[in-house]
Amino acid sequence: MENAVGKTVVVGLSGGVDSSVSALLLKEQGYNVIGIFMRNWNDPTVLIDDECPWVEDSNDAMMVADKLEIPFQTLDLSEQYKQRIVDYMFSEYEAGRTPNPDVLCNREIKFDVFLKAALKLGADYVATGHYCQKNEQIIDGKAIFSLIAGADKNKDQSYFLCQITQEQLSRILFPIGHLQKHEVRELAHRAGLITAGKKDSQGLCFIGKISLPDFLQRRLATKKGVVVEIEKDSPVFKRRKDAKPTDETSEEYLKWLCERWHFVKEDGSVIGEHNGAHFYTVGQRRGLNIGGKPLPIFVLAIDVSNNIIYVGQGEKHRGLSGTGLFMNHSDISFVREDLAPALNTSLRVKTRIRYRQPLFEAELFHRHDGYYLVFDNMQYAVAPGQFAAFYINAELIGSGAIAP
Repeated sequence: MENAVGKTVVVGLSGGVDSSVSALLLKEQGYNVIGIFMRNWNDPTVLIDDECPWVEDSNDAMMVADKLEIPFQTLDLSEQYKQRIVDYMFSEYEAGRTPNPDVLCNREIKFDVFLKAALKLGADYVATGHYCQKNEQIIDGKAIFSLIAGADKNKDQSYFLCQITQEQLSRILFPIGHLQKHEVRELAHRAGLITAGKKDSQGLCFIGKISLPDFLQRRLATKKGVVVEIEKDSPVFKRRKDAKPTDETSEEYLKWLCERWHFVKEDGSVIGEHNGAHFYTVGQRRGLNIGGKPLPIFVLAIDVSNNIIYVGQGEKHRGLSGTGLFMNHSDISFVREDLAPALNTSLRVKTRIRYRQPLFEAELFHRHDGYYLVFDNMQYAVAPGQFAAFYINAELIGSGAIAP
């Protein structure tokens, strides 16, 4: 660990126990610590809870700063959050994709807008309460930083940082990444921090627990459409099988493996209505209000152009399955550019396509039109717009948004 004397760290105090203990540890290590609460949302009307969570969180953050005897201030980033995160959410849902605002919040708000504000204050680093770790090594005379999964496997949050850059990572500290959650709470209790027993926050980054349909209907209009059920013996599956290239070493075979399911109305039968295809996401089970089937109904695909939702029975429905996915060059980001596969080569990686999903084995292919990720074993509910994160052992090396 580097000499902390004379170094200034701005800690994003969220009002939770993790960021509180991060500030505590940094102060004990000798850093000059400044606590800043980011106010990123000021519209309580879509929250499920009556209380506005940011007010309580801000008060808790201020009390932690007072206990630790560190400077504290509130930074209003609500306008930037609306432009970069909320508008992004609306546009993604409107296009029939499933956004991940937490991933974008880290890339665009915490480690861009907030980081730049901290540097203007003269900070050397920013720190957060993420359960991640960071390593530094010298390669060809240059400092290279690695993003490592948190030591607590149940709390690892590296996936949410999958879009940050090498430059951003060089300025970030993760003080609690080497700890287990119970150890963090014990440290908070020992220090007498008000957040020691506080429950972890839920819902969207810096917003809280929201009613997503109410949130989306703020901007996206309701529009009646049909729900089409795809049976397990639908002709679409035979068409897919018949289209399989014979040469399994060809690029056409790679594209076939990663092609998404595309249905038409004639592939199934109408079983209900919905209020707008853009309000749903692949893999969704709740909110369809369709019963009377032997197995639960899941969303298989969304056609926003024709306002049709395709569904099927059971979480292992063939229409939910996937053998690979495609990512455009513009949607790929590598924390470790030096580990990215060169054009027309491939790389063995472990990957996940959603938070808390166990890592699975895959091959990442770099081609002229983009990147293909081919799974060793079938995966389910691969939703366009979500991020596929790539790991080598416990190190997250990059990620990409899944193409439609």
